[in-house]
Amino acid sequence: MQKELAIEGENMTWLGLDFFARRTDVVAKELLGKYLVYHHAQGDIVALIAETEAYMGEDDAACHSAVGKTKRNSVMFGEAGRSYLYRIYGVHTCYNITTNEDDVAAAVLIRGMLPVTGISLLSDNRPGVVPERLLQGPGNICKAMGWDLSFNGLSVYAKDSRIRLFAAGNGPTDAEIVQTTRVGISKEKEALLRFYLQDNPGVSKK
Repeated sequence: MQKELAIEGENMTWLGLDFFARRTDVVAKELLGKYLVYHHAQGDIVALIAETEAYMGEDDAACHSAVGKTKRNSVMFGEAGRSYLYRIYGVHTCYNITTNEDDVAAAVLIRGMLPVTGISLLSDNRPGVVPERLLQGPGNICKAMGWDLSFNGLSVYAKDSRIRLFAAGNGPTDAEIVQTTRVGISKEKEALLRFYLQDNPGVSKK
């Protein structure tokens, strides 16, 4: 990892492949408090990650890879640190980041973020929504960012990627993180694989 970005006075440390190529639940928890930077054509959008869910691989019945490799989920079967996007109900697009070793088809769903910069760009896609709610919920994230399925497979660790992840400071303590069950699934409902920052307004569901 190396320092290469400064936002509002904070030095941001770029997250490389080694961060994502670990156990999915570990990555999901440690993504909290990290910054996602989207290099939009009209300026950078920066958001603090406030809520995630871990989908652990083919042995996790709620994970897309549990049915085996398909055209839809093929990105999960590749390397870590790739954007995995899919549509639900034919309406909403959800954003995930692949994790773990190459032979484990797992990913972290980004459920909620808090905008830091680029709020006007986000508001263009979700007019009338207050800033702290622009990126609440996985469908709203992609809508506000303007992400579609063309972003599927995009690296989040390559130096020239349009989406990258950064750390700043020491990050949240365990006392500031809530671990609970995932939202809106019918299988593996009791698994404690959802993580969020306590009292952060970017969280979609408490």
